[in-house]
Amino acid sequence: MTAFDLNSYLADRRKRVDEALLQLLPTGTDDPGRLKEGMRYSVLLGGKRMRPMIVIAACEAAGGTVEAALAAACALEMVHAYSLVHDDLPAMDNDLERRGKPTVHVAFGHAQAILIGDALLSRSFEVLANGAPGVTPDNVSRAVVRLAIHSGVDGMVGGQALDIAHGQDIHSLALLERVHSLKTGALYAAGGALGALSANASTAQVRDLETWGLKFGIAFQHADDILDDDQKSLRGEALTRVDQLVSECDALAGQFGDHAVALHALARWVKDRAHAAAAGVKAD
Repeated sequence: MTAFDLNSYLADRRKRVDEALLQLLPTGTDDPGRLKEGMRYSVLLGGKRMRPMIVIAACEAAGGTVEAALAAACALEMVHAYSLVHDDLPAMDNDLERRGKPTVHVAFGHAQAILIGDALLSRSFEVLANGAPGVTPDNVSRAVVRLAIHSGVDGMVGGQALDIAHGQDIHSLALLERVHSLKTGALYAAGGALGALSANASTAQVRDLETWGLKFGIAFQHADDILDDDQKSLRGEALTRVDQLVSECDALAGQFGDHAVALHALARWVKDRAHAAAAGVKAD
């Protein structure tokens, strides 16, 4: 049996997502306040596209296709992009560069950045609600609800509020994981759920892949903290938790057999990333 090549897998799926995003983001000369231009700028800056990768890998694990997952994958990436536009604002993190380029509020202005983020959020739900080939209307509706929950006050937005309140002064692993589960884990949980729903999976499979996404997302953020030297007082505990969370991810993915090979590889990737960072290897 040929060994699974995660890098090749991700390169292929990212290309498919980027091509779909080019089609789904608005274009045209009728562009009030350069909003369309700003939307494309913010989404097409680059990045690992990890959240769309989870949508696709979860869909494939549940027996679905890349084509069925693309709309949900792009919708989730638009939500992520909107959150970064707003996070970079002076009222939040006041970041001036992202991926080597001026952040949206630097390139387009503060007020326009707020509106560009708003427009991306609206567009994401338009894309998701329009559905995808083979996905039942009921599952499209359920996907809209899951994305709304995970991106709102009980998910990403709530996590951002907690992060603002606590910042780098967290000395409890339980509190840190509460922040991580909402701010980062929620969109990965949405990715697992949206992927499963795109495959018309059973209710139990949707729940399990949603849980897989949440655990992966928390592990991913722990790895990022180690990589960025954040939350230093909890570094050892966080590394142990990454191992535990990855083991739990593998157990959840195990029921999907060979279809879940990408999920297993992604879990190994985040574990390797955390341990490399802890050893001083600052890999992306």
